[in-house]
Amino acid sequence: MKKIVILGSTGSIGTNTLDIVAKFPGQFQVVGLTAGTNDERLEEQLRVFKPAAVALSDPAAAARLRARCQEAGVEILPGPDGVAQVARWPGTDLVISAIVGGAGLVPTLAAIKAGTCVALANKEPMVMAGALMQEEARAHGVTILPVDSEHSAIFQSMKGHRREDVRRLILTASGGPLWELSRDQMRDVKPQQALQHPNWKMGAKITIDSATLMNKGLEVVEARWLFDIPPTQIEVLVHRESIIHSLVEYVDGSVLAQLGLPDMRTPISYAMNYPARLPLEPPPLDLARIGHLSFYEPDHVRFPCLGLGYEALRTGGTMPATLNAANEVAVAAYLEEKIGLLDIADVIRAAMNAHTPHEVRTLEDALEADRWAREKAGALVRAAARS
Repeated sequence: MKKIVILGSTGSIGTNTLDIVAKFPGQFQVVGLTAGTNDERLEEQLRVFKPAAVALSDPAAAARLRARCQEAGVEILPGPDGVAQVARWPGTDLVISAIVGGAGLVPTLAAIKAGTCVALANKEPMVMAGALMQEEARAHGVTILPVDSEHSAIFQSMKGHRREDVRRLILTASGGPLWELSRDQMRDVKPQQALQHPNWKMGAKITIDSATLMNKGLEVVEARWLFDIPPTQIEVLVHRESIIHSLVEYVDGSVLAQLGLPDMRTPISYAMNYPARLPLEPPPLDLARIGHLSFYEPDHVRFPCLGLGYEALRTGGTMPATLNAANEVAVAAYLEEKIGLLDIADVIRAAMNAHTPHEVRTLEDALEADRWAREKAGALVRAAARS
C-alpha cells in the first residue's frame, strides 16, 4: 500500500486525489493532509481518511481545528512550518504537491530533501526555483512526476524516447473563457465572467490564469525544468476542445500526443500509481461524436501574459519568481475587483521592469525575490486602483 501526503488537500487537485483514494482504498493510505485556511473541509477529510498528521498554514485555523478534533488521534500542526513537517512525514512514499501559488515551494522542497517522490500539480515551485528543485531531486534520488494535464501528456509522450531526439514540445491551451473577446471587450470583463471556464473545473486563481494565458506562461517555464528542454523548443498552441493535452515532435517528424476527455483525475491517478494505470472507468473518448478539433496560434497582443512567461524564462535567475509573485498579487487584486483584467499584465510587466535579476543558488534567493516582487506588485496595484 502506497502511503501518501497531500499538500493542499482542500483544493480542486486535493479533493480529486482523495476521490481516487476512496475508489482504491486497498492501494493508497493517506498519512498527511495540509490546507491553508479551510479548517472545516480539512476536518471532514481527516475524519474520513484518518491521517497521522494534518497542518494548516493559518495558525488560527489550526487552533480551531485542534479544539474540535481533540479526540481524533491526529496530530494537528500550525503554520507554514507545520505544513513543511507534514511534507516530510516519515514513511511517506509520495507527496502530492497541490498548494496554489508560491506557498508550495518550501514544503515541496522539504519533501524532496526528505527523499520522498513528488507528484507535482503546483507549477509555481518549478517556476520560482526550477534548477534548484531538480538539483535537490538528483541529490536525494527523488523522482518528480508531473500532474498538470499538459506536462503529464508530455511526460507520457516522451516515455521510451530519447530527450536528444526531441525537436519541440507543444503545450496546448484551451484559450480560456475569453478567447473570443477583443482587447477592448476584455477591459470590462468582471471576475464572474472570467471564472466561467468552458472545459475545466478549477480553483479561482488558476482559472483567471487561464483567462489571461498566464497559466501557459508559467507552464512553459515549468516544462523547461521538468524536461530539460530549452525555451526555444517549447511552443504553445491553442486547442479549444482540450482533448489533445500536449504533443512532442521528434527530429524524424513524428509527433506523439496524449488525448483524453478533460478530467484531472486521469493525470493525477497516473502520477499516483506510476508506472501502472488505475481503472478509473471514465466515459470513452468519442472522436466521431466530437467531430472537430480546432487549433490556433496564441494571440500575444490580446494575451500578453504568455509572452511575459517566455521573457522571464529567457532572462532567467530570479525573474521567473518575480513574474509569478507579481501575477499572484495582481490576480488576487482582480478577484477583489480592485483592478481590471488588463491591469494584471501591466502590473507584472512593471514589476519585471523594476527587478534586477540574479541567480537562484538557494531557497532563500527565490524567497527573497518572491517577497520583493509581492511588495512591488502591491504598490503597483494600489497605484492602479487610485487611477
